[in-house]
Amino acid sequence: MKLKNVLIVVKDIERSKRFYHDLFGLEMILDNEGNMILTEGLVLQDEKVWKGFLGKEIIPESHSCELYFEERNIEAFVQKLENLYPSVRYVNRLMTHSWGQKVIRFYDPDGNLIEVGTPM
Repeated sequence: MKLKNVLIVVKDIERSKRFYHDLFGLEMILDNEGNMILTEGLVLQDEKVWKGFLGKEIIPESHSCELYFEERNIEAFVQKLENLYPSVRYVNRLMTHSWGQKVIRFYDPDGNLIEVGTPM
């Protein structure tokens, strides 16, 4: 068995597709009526579809998981983030952990937590 995809719930698939393309270069592989598969295995699912499956409310900024990306030139990434999405909500701005890794954490437009760090 292998992990195939990671799915996140979004209110506006087109907005989220742009966000993940603009910042991470992810491209659409498949658009299937409320489910969109992007490169690297990220799946965007329309909030209405997810609610229909679960019958429960979505909890943005739940802090129970995060998407993790690595970027060698993290300072350039932070500049791109600030230029393209100046109103992004941060959990922490660029910082350096005691072990030397630089990281930044912020939310996507739907409150999904993202961490970008330098490779270990």
